[in-house]
Amino acid sequence: MPIRPPERVSAAQAAALISSGWTVASAGFVGVGHAEAVTAALEKRFLESGQPRDLTLVYSAGQGDRGARGVNHFGNAGLTRRIIGGHWRSAPRLSRLALDNAAEAYNLPQGVITHLYRAIAGRKPGVVTPIGLHTFVDPRHGGARLNERTTEELVELIEIGGQEMLRYLPFPIDCALVRGTSADAAGNITAEHEPFHHELLAIAQAAHNSGGIVIAQVKRINPGRARAADVRVPGILVDYLVEVGDDPTVHGMTFGEHFNPAYLGEGPMPERTAGGGALDARRIIQRRALLELVAQRPRVVSLGVGMPAGVGAVAHEEGIDDFVLTVEAGPIGGVPADGLSFGASAYPDAIVDQPAQFDFYDGGGLDMAFLGLAQFDPGGNVNVSLFGDGPARMVAGIGGFINITQSTRSLVFMGTLTAGGLKVAVADGKLRIVSEGRSRKLVDQVEHLSFSGPYAAQLGTRVLYVTERAVFRLEQGRLELVEIAPGIDLERDILSHCPGSVLVAADLRAMDQRIFSNTPMLATTRDPC
Repeated sequence: MPIRPPERVSAAQAAALISSGWTVASAGFVGVGHAEAVTAALEKRFLESGQPRDLTLVYSAGQGDRGARGVNHFGNAGLTRRIIGGHWRSAPRLSRLALDNAAEAYNLPQGVITHLYRAIAGRKPGVVTPIGLHTFVDPRHGGARLNERTTEELVELIEIGGQEMLRYLPFPIDCALVRGTSADAAGNITAEHEPFHHELLAIAQAAHNSGGIVIAQVKRINPGRARAADVRVPGILVDYLVEVGDDPTVHGMTFGEHFNPAYLGEGPMPERTAGGGALDARRIIQRRALLELVAQRPRVVSLGVGMPAGVGAVAHEEGIDDFVLTVEAGPIGGVPADGLSFGASAYPDAIVDQPAQFDFYDGGGLDMAFLGLAQFDPGGNVNVSLFGDGPARMVAGIGGFINITQSTRSLVFMGTLTAGGLKVAVADGKLRIVSEGRSRKLVDQVEHLSFSGPYAAQLGTRVLYVTERAVFRLEQGRLELVEIAPGIDLERDILSHCPGSVLVAADLRAMDQRIFSNTPMLATTRDPC
């Protein structure tokens, strides 16, 4: 007897299926793969009727445009009672709920959540891993809880074979919201116009095996059967289909681009162009970071969101291509996108699912990673997850940061030394601070422990902290200033913005002067071997 195909419903009808008190898992990565039509309809239903209420929202990667789209639709007091999220910065409305103590809020590592979906699907006792030790996720430092309202323990400290581990507890999922490009008559979901397929299968299996429902948003429903090798979510897991057509407002390839064939590895590759704009602080940091990549010659590299993502473009400009860039979402190879298209890569060599990518990361598959920083301190600790004052305070969230920083051999943190109004100028190969930032990033003690310098030293990780005017390294569990930009005064421009306990290397040297000239740095200096 043939299996009953999924029921075809509108976005509003799909939203009406979700009941108060349910746990809803949302797939997506920034704007890729998020079921925007369904979540928008869910918010509309709540604002008009007050239903559903008290949902638990679960998601791994950030999903949103830092405005109103994505999981921002859940950012209404009463609609959402609990948030279990990986990256938060793209969803400021969720951040506001957490900061206002209007919802319970947990920030778990992105890779852990992707693996937790698989554990829930397989009815396993959660995820057991060292990822998260000695950070705010560790029960000894907060247990991933973000406010006073949040009290339940979702993370346990355990010991296996004499080694400390964290156990992340599983929970049932009542509804999975997923997105693909097409569905066939049997409900098999394909993703031919999606830049990647993140954790579609794991989320769908977790909801189905929890006795929940799976709602899939697609562009189109095709007659007949899809090619088996192209199916990302088999129809046996799908309960409801929402067909939205090729509508860029709810089903663009990303929140930044309606369609870009480069993310599918199609179309002509652009030729390399030298130079990429003015030498502002951001670009100076990216150029210094690239020199570290050239010096260490890693094979497999990960780039974080924001400033680190631009290292790929700088490498392309310089003709550096003897390494492979990866992104948490699943692309391997190619040039990672930035902004609202982050997660995608132009002309990737391969695309795996997100849980598999984090298997690779957690197991030490990365040689080097470039990541951002919001705060750092003399112990080499870094905060990227919770920071800011007054109206500017935000839950940025940890994303894949902890997975990457606790399993990668060499780390480069990137960020300006001060923030809020910083302006710099470059002339004659020298840097000048035109106006200083209002707040310091190098503080006495980070307010949220996203990365532990002493623990990294214990693991033997090589760590560098690159700013526009100075470079620091982790030396025996302490921060040490090792490079200073040409034209910068040590006392006035650096030490006056640092805690007194920061060490200065006896062999303090100047940052490479090639960084401060808007011409290719490596045209005549690369080792041809």
